[in-house]
Amino acid sequence: MALRDQIRIMVVDDMSTSRGLITQALDAFGVRSISTAENGKEALKLLATYPVHLVISDYNMPEMDGLQLLHHLRSQPKTKGVGFVLITGRAEQQIIDHGKKLGMNNYLKKPFEPASLRNCIEAIVGKL
Repeated sequence: MALRDQIRIMVVDDMSTSRGLITQALDAFGVRSISTAENGKEALKLLATYPVHLVISDYNMPEMDGLQLLHHLRSQPKTKGVGFVLITGRAEQQIIDHGKKLGMNNYLKKPFEPASLRNCIEAIVGKL
């Protein structure tokens, strides 16, 4: 069975358009198990009952930004090993450096092409 048939991915973004673009790209890659959340707090609630292998999260969100979500994931035994991709329109070096210190696996600058998203994911989990 291919990795794309088994992997579970959560997309976290406060903009429905962005969530839609990412989930469409994942679907085009053949990923079937995709969940979504509008912000970090909602993501944490969902992850408690629906664990995933990879979180793709926007940086700038209300209530809990992407790096705060990453910090929460890395501080909990059940989620510390979850892959994490930060997607941001503000790929400033200090944001990227802070994400790396927290344990971010990869990042992608908005706007992005689906091929870039695929490469970003495959660098973490292997070939989809």
